[in-house]
Amino acid sequence: MSTSTQLPSTPVKGRTLRREVGLIGLMWASVGSIIGSGWLYGAKNAVTVAGPAATISWIVGAIAIVLLALVHAELGGMFPVAGGTARYPHYAFGGLAGMSFGWFSWLQAATVAPIEVEAMIGYAGHWSWAAGFQHANGTLTTSGFLVATVLMAVFVAVNFLGVKVLAHTNSAATWWKIFIPLVTIFIVALTHFHPGNFTSHGFAPFGAKGVLAAISTSGIIFALLGFEQAIQLAGESKNPKKDIPRAVLGSVAIGATIYVLLQVAYIGALPGTTFAKGWANLAYQGISGPWAGLASLVGLGWLAWFLYLDAVISPAGTGLIYTTSTSRISFGLSRNGYAPKMFEKTESQGVPWFGLIMSFVVGVICFLPFPSWQALVSFITSASVLMYAGAPLAYGALRKQLPARERPYRLPFGQVVSPVSFVIASLIIYWSGWETLWRLGIAILLGYLLMGSYAWYANATGKPYAPKMDWKSAQWLPVYLIGIGLVSWQGQFGGTGNIPLWVDIAIVAGLSLGIYYWAIATSLKTAEIERNIEDVEVVDEGGH
Repeated sequence: MSTSTQLPSTPVKGRTLRREVGLIGLMWASVGSIIGSGWLYGAKNAVTVAGPAATISWIVGAIAIVLLALVHAELGGMFPVAGGTARYPHYAFGGLAGMSFGWFSWLQAATVAPIEVEAMIGYAGHWSWAAGFQHANGTLTTSGFLVATVLMAVFVAVNFLGVKVLAHTNSAATWWKIFIPLVTIFIVALTHFHPGNFTSHGFAPFGAKGVLAAISTSGIIFALLGFEQAIQLAGESKNPKKDIPRAVLGSVAIGATIYVLLQVAYIGALPGTTFAKGWANLAYQGISGPWAGLASLVGLGWLAWFLYLDAVISPAGTGLIYTTSTSRISFGLSRNGYAPKMFEKTESQGVPWFGLIMSFVVGVICFLPFPSWQALVSFITSASVLMYAGAPLAYGALRKQLPARERPYRLPFGQVVSPVSFVIASLIIYWSGWETLWRLGIAILLGYLLMGSYAWYANATGKPYAPKMDWKSAQWLPVYLIGIGLVSWQGQFGGTGNIPLWVDIAIVAGLSLGIYYWAIATSLKTAEIERNIEDVEVVDEGGH
């Protein structure tokens, strides 16, 4: 088979994407996704869970994301296809694993835009005209639900203008989104920085458990996620082999640096009265928005005004690009045979229109069971990291089975980084807590019902694109999912507490390493992997 990802000269009409996005457009798609509502809420939420040791939480979270990004950078350069994160496990492990991780990818992407809308509405409560959009507990009122629905519709409408317009719109928003946090860090640190805040009430008042819990539950991982957007748009990249790895790694470096500096500046700038009753009771009453509220409290009213404006622009940019991502992942799932062919239909601008409409519908539904920002974050963090966990497994299998395949970016020490990144992903999932994971389990079962039913229908009716389930190469998957669930149920993070701290972490790490090498040992053979790749490349989704 050919190892080239050259586009066909005669792409399938009505089922192609346009390769119009350059390096800056790809990188800004990822940076714009990383710097969203997370920077507005993450610093405060993290410090209430971990105290000043939240700075350590951010560093650990950044290291975890860097390791995952390194693995994705090699895969993204090798396979520049739309919705890549949903497709790598399909290449290496076949239908059942591919369907599973594809569902995790789509679930994560489809539910991020509603989170960003929640953040926009939450910060807009500062203005009197928006005060009635949320109840006191953060849930949406009827008018708030209508506004949220309109905002979701706007995201979809911009996407219909085409990927080139989208890239320019997102790039402009991202320049703003980088500028405002950097100005905030500089001004706050220069004028209101109290080093004593880092030792008041103790540097780590909640111990190691607080540091670890903050990584998943306070929005740290959620804030750092988004580097994969360049990969999801790979089918529309002008020079994907070189630009995808650069965009992935560059976006993580920019985002992680900004977030760590923001946490340090936030802790140092807080007046002592705000945490006099302990970090868990951090409060400054009567002012909406953590960062804008802090700026108002310390007399930086002009900065607060810009922050309230940014609270609309930053989440909007992220919501916009995740709406794009959702339609590209569903495009990839359809191409792999897990979803109806309607998801591959594109209109005159090369936009997968049905996938966009479905992303709108699902986004609006998300406002019903999860009607506040905080309620969504832990759930999506778990779904996101579960999606990312598929890449190290696929990486290990593809390194073993396709050692000679062209790799525009080859990860140094990849055979060490890959299993370590899988262990870290599993730990982040575990730290999300049992209350989150049992709900995620229900969502996983729903995905199996929906996509499994379609796969059965495609096979039963003899569709040429019907996926082969490949049970043998995915035999490790149910053991992994059930194993993580059982440890969570009995563990220290929202579970019964029967398994002591550190013992639970050791069990999750040991389980993950066992699963990793089990998955590599039972992955598809070289010829089968090449066939899965060839099925995509013959009708690759690009066009000019």
